Amino acid sequence: MNKISFLFACILLIAISSSSAFGQNRQSLIPQPVERKDLPGTFSFTSKTKVIIPSENPEIRETAEIFAGQLASLTGNKLLITSDKAKRSIELRLNNADNSRLGKEGYSIRVSTLNVIISANSPAGLFYGAQTFLQLVPPVKNSSVTIPCTEITDYPRFGWRGLMLDVSRHFFTKDEVKRFIDQMVKYKYNVFHWHLTDDNGWRVEIKAYPKLTSVGAWSVARTGRYGSVYFIPEESGELATYGGFYTQNVIREIVEYAAARFVTIVPEVDVPAHSRAAIAAYPEISCSGKPTTVSAGTSNGIGENVFCVGNEDNFKMLDVIFGELASLFPGEYIHIGGDEANREFWKGCPKCRQRMKEENLKNLPELQSYFTQRVSKILQSKGKKLIGWDEILEGGLAPDATVMSWRGMEGAIAAAKAGHHSVMTPTQFCYLDYLQGEKNIERVSFGYLRAKRVYEFEPVPEGVEAGYILGGQGNVWTEFIPNYRRVEYMTWPRALILAEVLWSPKGKRNWDEFVSRMEDHFLRFDQAEVNYSTSIYDPEIAMVKTEKGEFRITFTPEIKGLDIYYTFDCTFPDKFSAKYNGKPIQTPRGSSEIWAISYRSGKPIGRLLVITFEELKARM
Repeated sequence: MNKISFLFACILLIAISSSSAFGQNRQSLIPQPVERKDLPGTFSFTSKTKVIIPSENPEIRETAEIFAGQLASLTGNKLLITSDKAKRSIELRLNNADNSRLGKEGYSIRVSTLNVIISANSPAGLFYGAQTFLQLVPPVKNSSVTIPCTEITDYPRFGWRGLMLDVSRHFFTKDEVKRFIDQMVKYKYNVFHWHLTDDNGWRVEIKAYPKLTSVGAWSVARTGRYGSVYFIPEESGELATYGGFYTQNVIREIVEYAAARFVTIVPEVDVPAHSRAAIAAYPEISCSGKPTTVSAGTSNGIGENVFCVGNEDNFKMLDVIFGELASLFPGEYIHIGGDEANREFWKGCPKCRQRMKEENLKNLPELQSYFTQRVSKILQSKGKKLIGWDEILEGGLAPDATVMSWRGMEGAIAAAKAGHHSVMTPTQFCYLDYLQGEKNIERVSFGYLRAKRVYEFEPVPEGVEAGYILGGQGNVWTEFIPNYRRVEYMTWPRALILAEVLWSPKGKRNWDEFVSRMEDHFLRFDQAEVNYSTSIYDPEIAMVKTEKGEFRITFTPEIKGLDIYYTFDCTFPDKFSAKYNGKPIQTPRGSSEIWAISYRSGKPIGRLLVITFEELKARM
């Protein structure tokens, strides 16, 4: 055998070994199923294996086609879809009689040595079963694929399992939105909350009000850290060229694409606040009526950004806007935002004061409640329900409103007491735009949310009946996320974790065991070229003060099995440097910073951390 042939043989052997090893890992499913029983033997399939759908169930053909496409992308094997029986096959089968245990979205899988049967009460259940089957397949392209025999019974804990993508701060293309949906459905998410409007851009075409997009979808271009260069004012003659919007035809296409994957899109048009883009297009909707521009980075309180509640024409405008939205999005809900309204603009507005007098409103929160209830009636007239951030509770809640609790758990608790449903998305567990690793490595974002913290999330607050909690979602706000690769990086793997929290039984959680499964899915991300964070491997550092007033440094690794090496002399640490032994480290005289890196099994795995003592003291 010559050297080239020998090298090829070695590579092939490694690939087959890796595939086999992954296939034998029986615990790499995310979310964790309700029940799984391992069976003896394996099932093998090639491009000659067929996907069978019964002739009496033509409604599942689209699901079968999506599944076959996913399988081809994963393995390279294009399987034929047929209604004819085959000796070796993967069959999608609707139950003749509903299995009450599975419900609408549950499924069962039986993998035997000869075939695979995925059964469910509905096409949605078959789709989720197919996603689980895909996770049994090793992420290595191979003409022959082998997976372990098994039986799985599974169904979700919550009906609302969502991810939100903010496309106002930065616009993302049709194909990027589809890619986001493709990735979320692999982990059984079923709600895509689409944040379409804000101060920074209006992204949905409204035919009756064309300037919402011709003006409101564009700002001057700025590149850099949010909160600094984004607030540089427009220069004279500078053109607004940054942004974009979705035509109604594109929206229909994306809605149809999502629906085929059993994802409901909940559109958000944020009112009465976060509306500077709309005001830039139509200044008369504000209290002052003064012209303004779409800002590259406005935040609450910077510039007038609220609808005038005293202007009756505004409700006529909103009736038209929500009417067009209702025709585009067939889902049950439309999100109206309702958060962070700067009510000072209303306080000095003659029209708003007159509205308060006419409606006998005692304060500004009641004025906002009046606005919300008017919008709720508009949505009811379009056959839709209102959902909004938990500020809509202030001043009184619209009768049929659903609350999205983001400022902790309090919104859900208050809503439940008032007999209203909630979707749980508290910042301390669900804001995926927050830093996920050591601050001096990740550097740019608002808050801080480690992966392990997400896994501690319990969506049902203590003292609240579970029936009031529809489910939960992760939010990807994009102030600090200027491109799609960064969207992926901030979303994954924390959205993996949230997927398990929202789907799997509460009693099955074990962080250390989950980490081993999560690392298997890093291989899947690599194969699919999905950008993801490896911050779980980075050293996390803190400074503590002893009783004697001395400062010490500690490390708190997020996962087990990491070795942390450090230096105080501004040289790059490696496995020959000082090793952290779990006890607080005394800072040597003359040093002003520490450099640290994590290793596993003798090899570097985390990113280099460099931080000064002054920075650490400031954190205290």
